[in-house]
Amino acid sequence: MMNDKILLINNKYSLLQLIGSGSFGSIYKAENIRTGEFIAIKIEPISKKTKLLKNESIIYQYLKNCEGIPNIKWFGKDNENYYMVINLLGDSLQQIKNRNNVFSLKQILQIGIQLVKLLKTIHNQGLVHRDIKPDNFLLGANNDTRQLYLIDFGFCKSYMCGNSHIDFNNTSNVIGSLTYASINSHNFKELSRRDDMESLGYLLLYFYLGTLKWQDMSYLNNITSELNSVIKQMKISIIEDRSIPSVLINYMKYVTSLDFKEEPLYNNIIKDFKCEIENIIRNN
Repeated sequence: MMNDKILLINNKYSLLQLIGSGSFGSIYKAENIRTGEFIAIKIEPISKKTKLLKNESIIYQYLKNCEGIPNIKWFGKDNENYYMVINLLGDSLQQIKNRNNVFSLKQILQIGIQLVKLLKTIHNQGLVHRDIKPDNFLLGANNDTRQLYLIDFGFCKSYMCGNSHIDFNNTSNVIGSLTYASINSHNFKELSRRDDMESLGYLLLYFYLGTLKWQDMSYLNNITSELNSVIKQMKISIIEDRSIPSVLINYMKYVTSLDFKEEPLYNNIIKDFKCEIENIIRNN
């Protein structure tokens, strides 16, 4: 937890208000007192020894100037914390969902197109995000809806080793959010591009259905192997839900059929979503 007495960071960033927190630490809205610019500061206690923020700052630097990725302005530390300064953005998709409850299929597909493009951008840079969830997609500054942004690269990893795709491997635990984790993650398998795409599918289903039937279980403190298995089975059977539109079911069937090293056909997915949007407009 950050010392409340720390109000000025790097002699120029003045903390204003807490805007988010998690296992990593906290995010604050702050002001550059030299320029008057409002920014966001992410703070991770050094005592955690995870160095997620340091890894994330490297990723942001690597993705600099990529569309839909915030710009990192500064990274540093003192005796207690690591600090990372990025653009101050708008509300997250989760915050919008909290206000709107349920989205129309047209809105979901429009959001989906933007998110598929974002994932294509980072995948083309040789990275997988590994923590796709509504909290990690933000509107632009002042809630500008023209461009969504992807944040929180603490679990991000390269899927390339030199010029080759990494080899298939096992892991020791579920990576990322249990609610949106892929079936491979539940099976403790190494994640690749297909898993980001599957997690995106659960996000879109969440927006359409309003809630996911395994969601409440995902927030339990004690995640046993039995509970992990139950949630995994619910995800496997979601494609049998007849209340879900075929465009989303087809998406889930496709992304869960991808091989470990296979590149998703992003443009085909976008084309399918656009065709469905046109059908919706035509029938209204």
